[in-house]
Amino acid sequence: MTLRIATCKDAIARAVGSLRPLSTVSRLQNKALPPRPKILETEIEESFLKGTGPGGQKINKTSSAVQLKHLPTGIVVKCQETRSRQQNRKFARQILAERLDVLEKGDQSRTAIKAERAKAKKASAVKKSKRKYRKLAEEKEGTHGGIGLVDSGESNGEDGIEVAEVLRDAETPQDTGGKNSGPDQG
Repeated sequence: MTLRIATCKDAIARAVGSLRPLSTVSRLQNKALPPRPKILETEIEESFLKGTGPGGQKINKTSSAVQLKHLPTGIVVKCQETRSRQQNRKFARQILAERLDVLEKGDQSRTAIKAERAKAKKASAVKKSKRKYRKLAEEKEGTHGGIGLVDSGESNGEDGIEVAEVLRDAETPQDTGGKNSGPDQG
């Protein structure tokens, strides 16, 4: 009895060991993004402005919009995402950090890497969609059967007349010998 249990455990261990793990995360997402750059508070000039735009009277009365100016570079960011001043401060700092990162690192910045991944993901989805519709079209052609166009290299059998030539001749208009035909037109 113990021998049978041991062999079952060994078989299960071998089967589990041979399976490859399933993952829905793509290879691009496995790589960690570079860290967000830190901004010193001494390099920022912060001011609170009255909001504008839709949102009712309250947003226009209170000074909940945040404007940050990065003193060394002169980049100005204004944020009015919410009615909360604290959340707007947080969002404005994130936006400023992203802009500084793009300015500093260019294509190696966190924002550029995210954009590249999104572009690759979209291209993959488009490619998958095209593949799907191509496969459906091929299945449709295959199931309906019948006579289709044949490559020009294949022949019709005994007399060696190529099918493509026959089709081409059938498509060209034949001269019927009417009154406007012939070399003496004019």
